[in-house]
Amino acid sequence: MSIHTKAESKAPLLESMPAMQVDGSGSCPMREVLDLVGDSWSLLTIINLQSGPRRFNVLRRMIEGISQRMLTVTLRSLERDGLITRTVKPTSPPEVTYALTEIGHSIAVPIGALGEWAVNNRDHLREARKAFDEARVD
Repeated sequence: MSIHTKAESKAPLLESMPAMQVDGSGSCPMREVLDLVGDSWSLLTIINLQSGPRRFNVLRRMIEGISQRMLTVTLRSLERDGLITRTVKPTSPPEVTYALTEIGHSIAVPIGALGEWAVNNRDHLREARKAFDEARVD
């Protein structure tokens, strides 16, 4: 039995899951969530807020490569979707902190599962890319 057959027999048929079913508005839950957290900046922001509230500049230093503008856009998007809260303390200058909401914390479980999959399969992915690239060299 091949590795693919073993993996396929254990995995659910994704297209038949409720998360993949189109609703009355023409979208499916999975698409909405992927649109929400499917970019690396959103995931990295969520990961860095999991251990507690952070100020903007602290987050910016923690998330390597993110620009001030992109972090602002990411935080607004996550706040709009209810995954984080923004708290402003009326000091001079105002102290703004960001924290995960309860639903923001709950997304850690599926992100963690994806992370475990990444650890378990990264070498295979690298080997497959290398073999593909070597086969394409003319």
